[in-house]
Amino acid sequence: MPDVILKAEELVKHYPIKTGVVRRTTGKVRAVDGVSFELHRGETLGVVGESGCGKSTLGRLLMRLEEPTSGHLDFDGVDMYAQKGRDMDRMRRDIQIVFQDPYTSLDPRMTVGDIIAEPFKIHPDVVPARKRKERVRELLDLVGLSPEHINRYPHQFSGGQRQRIGVARGLALNPKVLILDEPVSALDVSVQAQVVNLLDHLQRELNLSYVFIAHDLSVVRHISDRVAVMYLGKIVEIGDDAQIYEHATHPYTQALLSAVPVPDPVVEESREQIVLTGDVPSPANPPKGCRFHTRCWKATEKCKTEVPLLQLRGDGQGQHLSACHYAEALK
Repeated sequence: MPDVILKAEELVKHYPIKTGVVRRTTGKVRAVDGVSFELHRGETLGVVGESGCGKSTLGRLLMRLEEPTSGHLDFDGVDMYAQKGRDMDRMRRDIQIVFQDPYTSLDPRMTVGDIIAEPFKIHPDVVPARKRKERVRELLDLVGLSPEHINRYPHQFSGGQRQRIGVARGLALNPKVLILDEPVSALDVSVQAQVVNLLDHLQRELNLSYVFIAHDLSVVRHISDRVAVMYLGKIVEIGDDAQIYEHATHPYTQALLSAVPVPDPVVEESREQIVLTGDVPSPANPPKGCRFHTRCWKATEKCKTEVPLLQLRGDGQGQHLSACHYAEALK
């Protein structure tokens, strides 16, 4: 079995809804509502879904930037949520994050050198003070930027270059895992390809493990070994690249895949298009039973009352985990 470096078990994050003058709690937003998965050493797990499905909240839970409502997270065999103080600080070296927007995630008042070197101030024993500038130059070169740009400011770089700076900052402490929260969604398509290729190269070079959060399935397919599909705070389907893209069994995944454009006009004209009706329900008041039943063309009375379990569906090599009472691949 592959070596598991990150294991999430029934992660839950609910945000209270407070109303009135006395700010009384009247409900809760179920941003993440029972998510379990494993990340293997050296692999990329893609997490996809529509906006508001809980992907970014999940990423923050994995970094412990948010405290969970309940659930467990083991990092390299250690319970992350049980760590405190210096023990948690040491664990943070091994799991870093690259944020979505390269235009707001870099401090405009700091030089690139100071931005990348900032983790060394928090963890001074990683690189001696006299060698930090040299290490920053190495990181700039590693991500494809000129070391001579160390004294420039973020506004002097393009979007793709800024995201490379964010990646360099994430690599400063030699982490084992990178959480990539929609790292290319704010970039032009051609620049997206450059950043994805860079991430692919760095993973092989440094033996990194990635959790790649995105809403663009074509980008996720290019970089991911396995894919988890989220809907309203839950994982509804998870499997390896071929299982999800060629043998998807959950109606939501099938609908997402049908919306991905195909460059061949003949294939595009002949393939089945799935158009979902209605809007995504509010995570403050999710539907009972299967959360997708309000938009699903397969829904029956059973779907409205019984929550489908995430279990093995499909046949042969296409068999993988899916949460649907009537899961089957499209013909």
